Amino acid sequence: MSVTNNRINTTIDAAVLAAIKTKLSEINASLPFLISLTPDERKNLPKINEANKIFVEDAITGMQNNPAILPSYLNLGNVKNDLTLFQQLDDVLSITHQLNQKISDTQMLAGSEAYVSSLTAYRLFESASNAGVDGTTAVYKSLRQRFADQGSSEPAEKNNEPK
Repeated sequence: MSVTNNRINTTIDAAVLAAIKTKLSEINASLPFLISLTPDERKNLPKINEANKIFVEDAITGMQNNPAILPSYLNLGNVKNDLTLFQQLDDVLSITHQLNQKISDTQMLAGSEAYVSSLTAYRLFESASNAGVDGTTAVYKSLRQRFADQGSSEPAEKNNEPK
């Protein structure tokens, strides 16, 4: 990526960011039944997919048409509610996944552009320091610490660096 290829150059106004956070908090508060699963639960719970969704719909139809066969511990209303919630959250997930992907991609691009530009500045400070430009050696040495443990072939201290 080139320093001159700056695809995004903006910030979020503080008031807009505060409003976004408030709205997200409101959305979260509107869904008080949301839960967090453990990694093991996520792994081990039986999952619904398109084929299983059709199976559940057919089972509900069967339960509705044959209520006498159902034991008291199998509540048709609960099964219907679970499927309805699954479908409702599917709609919400579709929207939030798209938004999350765009936010993630934009953050990745902004971070990449900042990092590439910073690497360019680092190389410029290194060159300026090597050329003896006043005030650049301290900046270069400070920035160089980021790469200190990465096996550079360059000696940690150069004898000809200006002080």
